[in-house]
Amino acid sequence: MEWLNYEFNGNPARDWLVTAVIVVTAVVLIAAIRNLLAKRLSRAEETETSLDDFLAAIVIRTQLSLIALVVLYLGSRHLELDPPIMGLLRGVAFLAALLQAGFWIVGLIDFWLIRYRRRRLEADPAAVTTITAFGFFGKVAVWLILLLAALDNFGFEITALVAGLGVGGIAVALATQNILGDLFASLSIVIDKPFVLGDFIVVGSEVGSVEHIGLKTTRVRSLSGEQLIFSNSDLLNSRIRNFKRMTERRALFSFGVLYSTSREQLQQIPAIVREIIESTPDVRFDRAHFKGFGDSSLNFEVVYWMLRADFNGFMDAQQAINLELISRLEALGVGFAFPTRTLHVESWPAAPNPAPAADENARP
Repeated sequence: MEWLNYEFNGNPARDWLVTAVIVVTAVVLIAAIRNLLAKRLSRAEETETSLDDFLAAIVIRTQLSLIALVVLYLGSRHLELDPPIMGLLRGVAFLAALLQAGFWIVGLIDFWLIRYRRRRLEADPAAVTTITAFGFFGKVAVWLILLLAALDNFGFEITALVAGLGVGGIAVALATQNILGDLFASLSIVIDKPFVLGDFIVVGSEVGSVEHIGLKTTRVRSLSGEQLIFSNSDLLNSRIRNFKRMTERRALFSFGVLYSTSREQLQQIPAIVREIIESTPDVRFDRAHFKGFGDSSLNFEVVYWMLRADFNGFMDAQQAINLELISRLEALGVGFAFPTRTLHVESWPAAPNPAPAADENARP
């Protein structure tokens, strides 16, 4: 085969053919291995081991196009190419290797974050929020380092570039101060932890459970079902009430009885209320007093502490107290007051009948 000895760009056709076979074979082999592993690891999340999850994170983020560029450079090294062409291949292969390394490192960070979130979400939601934020900044740092390495490989002066980025960063900060304000507010939420994922908060007139804490916004699922989105800076400038961290709930309620209730019955009512509350589970009695006189009722005020923070438990306890209070007051013969108005009508004494007028024609 004489054509194998034909030279092209200073290299015989035989060498070009060997290079092509090496590159194609390597790329096809790597693609086959990748597809095989991807198929075997498609159900990695269903297993209990972490090794297959680790391999899946690597395989999924393997880019065949980038691997092919690296293989192309390695396969062409035994060829005698012009220095500019060889330099171009070397630079492209180095950039492809950096990009592939970045994808793998980011995949490992995501793999670690997912595992950590699964283990700690129920035990420590605050730690999950913190690690998620640091994971984001870790990814940014990885790509920034790879970018500087690529620029250095192509001959850029990194020291001057970093200095220029510092000056340009000031201008960018001034132009994007609202975005940076939300970013620093996000860091404040992560570090100070006024609330974490799953907390039930009240912001102004809005209430709901925290679903997501992002770099710019925080998302809250309201009681009526819609998603509320708050800017982080606006959120921290508001007064936030965090009910998830409430250990006890103070409850105050009032009721009134009829004015026809006797003094002896009024004296028994606070003791009855105390007995009812102390017999209710997860409740601590505080006080019960005859508070004052209303327009149509004698008013009592009661305070107790619910030893559980959940609202449903509080309402169950209040319902049990109300039902038992109705039963006990009925047994005591005391009725609950309702708005009434009594009209007292006084009759005036009848006026005396006037004396009959004298008849001028009457005779004595």
